[in-house]
Amino acid sequence: MTPFPLPPRSAIGILGGGQLGRMLALAAARLGFDAVVLGPEADSPAGRVAARQIVGAFDDPLALKQLSQAASVITFEFENVPASTLERLAAYGVAIAPGSRALAVSQDRVEEKTFLNAAGVATVAFQAVNSAEDAALAAARLGTPALLKTRREGYDGKGQVWIEHAAKAAAAFESLGGVACILEAAAPFERELSVIAARGRDGEIVLYPLGENHHENGVLRRTNAPARITPQIAEHAERIAHQVLNGLDYVGVMGIELFEVGGGVLLVNELAPRVHNTGHWTQDGCEVDQFEQHIRAIAGWPLGPTDAIRRVEMINLLGAEADDWLALASEPEGRLHLYGKYGAAPGRKMGHINRVHSV
Repeated sequence: MTPFPLPPRSAIGILGGGQLGRMLALAAARLGFDAVVLGPEADSPAGRVAARQIVGAFDDPLALKQLSQAASVITFEFENVPASTLERLAAYGVAIAPGSRALAVSQDRVEEKTFLNAAGVATVAFQAVNSAEDAALAAARLGTPALLKTRREGYDGKGQVWIEHAAKAAAAFESLGGVACILEAAAPFERELSVIAARGRDGEIVLYPLGENHHENGVLRRTNAPARITPQIAEHAERIAHQVLNGLDYVGVMGIELFEVGGGVLLVNELAPRVHNTGHWTQDGCEVDQFEQHIRAIAGWPLGPTDAIRRVEMINLLGAEADDWLALASEPEGRLHLYGKYGAAPGRKMGHINRVHSV
């Protein structure tokens, strides 16, 4: 068993070489840890700033063995890591945080909402859909419009389609490839919010101020934080975070996407068992950002303060927008974060800018 808290110069393993892994590796280095990144790309954004990179698939036994021998604790930057990967790493005896249950719950949208409801957390009405006939019956039951999503994978608006009329439900199911899906009732929300929460190894839970989020074409465009909310909303968000994190015996940072439906009531949209795009504002708006907080939590260190020291508007830089880096870097109120990616495809997240203002 790994002894916690981990001392500086310990190695922290990160599954995934994207921008979240990159920012986790930078936070780990700042605290005196060595980050070891495993991913299939030899020149990944995270690998270029890590102390060590292991190139291999997430189901490569040799690569996983190397990672287990190199790291004292292993985390992941995205939730599409195969569950078998964590099982194999656990068999090697290395500590993993967050745990495999959180990953399994978040990988299946039906399982996720079932867990949330069982934990006393409200969501929109939903129904599992495994066939075109199921889709038609579910649309008739839940009403339209309704949102059909694949149960697994899919992100940033991918793997989902709106059903405007029940008669078109079967065709919508086929358009998603005929894979297992979930149909979700439309949420009558006033705005989208999110909370970034962390739970330590001792069970302590801390929350950052809520962010208000705006999406375009299914992709997060900007987050304004701290959001202007009522005490009732703040209390409800805190209650949700405690129910979810304690229910999963969670260790690390989690992003919880929320719908505000009025009257101080929140519905949970999705869980992300990792650092989250809507928490990027914390890098320039808080003394301890979400990336350092995650490293602290999984290493068994005390959790840091989460109070906002500035108001922030976080803007995702998509595709060629990051090519304006010189102008963006010239903004006196702007704090530019670029991910070191190659190939600025339309809609691809290449970086973000935090525009800061006094609280």
